[in-house]
Amino acid sequence: MSDAPGSRRNISGGAPWESIAGYSRAVRVGPHVHVAGTTAVDGNGDPVAPGDVAVQTRHALETIRRALESAGASLGDVVRTRMYVTDMDRWEDAARVHGEFFGDIRPASTLVEVSRLIDPDLVIEIEADAWIERPEGI
Repeated sequence: MSDAPGSRRNISGGAPWESIAGYSRAVRVGPHVHVAGTTAVDGNGDPVAPGDVAVQTRHALETIRRALESAGASLGDVVRTRMYVTDMDRWEDAARVHGEFFGDIRPASTLVEVSRLIDPDLVIEIEADAWIERPEGI
């Protein structure tokens, strides 16, 4: 893939609902990579560690890392994250894990409370945007 402006590559995460809902786990257009909202689900689509913000944050960020790598990027290329939690009183659990992944990278970040996610056992959803300064393959 060229990283020329306008070139586009969709990256699948393998979830069956991607084709149903018409989305990709990530999309790379030129040097930009946008990772879709990511929750903590296993290969069957079942929630991982129901209700545990820290474990779900770690799982979602690992999924985001894999999507970035599939797009030719890394966590070091992330310039923005957005975290949606269902209980703002537990924001520090999410923030600490986010810091484990991004403490040295320090992307612009947003954390907001939402009334619910797609499954009541899911307590956080995370998006990420990356900018790749180097051409793909280098």
